[in-house]
Amino acid sequence: MFGLGTIINTLAVIVGGLVGLLFKKGISERYEKTLMSACGVATIFIGVTGTLQGMLTFVDGKVETQGTMLLIFSLVIGGLIGEFINIEKRMDGLGEKLKKMLHAEKDNKFVDGFVNTSLIICVGAMAIVGSIQDGLTGDYSMLVAKAILDLVIVVIMTSTYGLGAICSAIAIFVYQGIITLLGHFAGNIISDVLIGYLSYIGSALIFCVGINITFGKKIRVGNLLPALLIPVFHVVGQVLIAKVNFQ
Repeated sequence: MFGLGTIINTLAVIVGGLVGLLFKKGISERYEKTLMSACGVATIFIGVTGTLQGMLTFVDGKVETQGTMLLIFSLVIGGLIGEFINIEKRMDGLGEKLKKMLHAEKDNKFVDGFVNTSLIICVGAMAIVGSIQDGLTGDYSMLVAKAILDLVIVVIMTSTYGLGAICSAIAIFVYQGIITLLGHFAGNIISDVLIGYLSYIGSALIFCVGINITFGKKIRVGNLLPALLIPVFHVVGQVLIAKVNFQ
């Protein structure tokens, strides 16, 4: 049964959030700030590691980079599209609506908790690759491993941000669910090259989230999300050009 991985992942986020709420009740502001910094630094290194894994290659014993221009164009063009649509504002608006629905108007960290946690658990390589595998072959093992990691992440995020972090379960269910469906119905045309591109560009976005958690909101990461669409157009363009040249 395809899609089971996303269901397990969503439940893990909810469980992690509930545990995090229990911890939050006994955490002082001093510990809260330290945990926030720890989350930020860990997220930065997760993002850097994932990005470098996709961009560094070894050729004749030498380290070389690949995909630099694609990363630049993806972030720049994706950022322009995101700013035009103003995704960040829409995400904040969704957070505000959830905040009212849950009667958490006095929770000043609700929206940041929802947005930051959603971005961390959604845009990484495991979310993309795992969801495609789940949809294509029904293999949800990677998403189960991700669910365990997300459970720990959400425990920490909820203990610092509160209820808003739990609502990231909605984002993970929708995001991974869509990718799983795409993998199921269009998996045969999704190449390993495209998956690699999406993985390291997604990791670059995670790095940006880490910067925001550590230093305050410096980057509108939500408006950079369309960067994940640029590799798709790039690969499709390459395929079309190859077909034209072949003919």
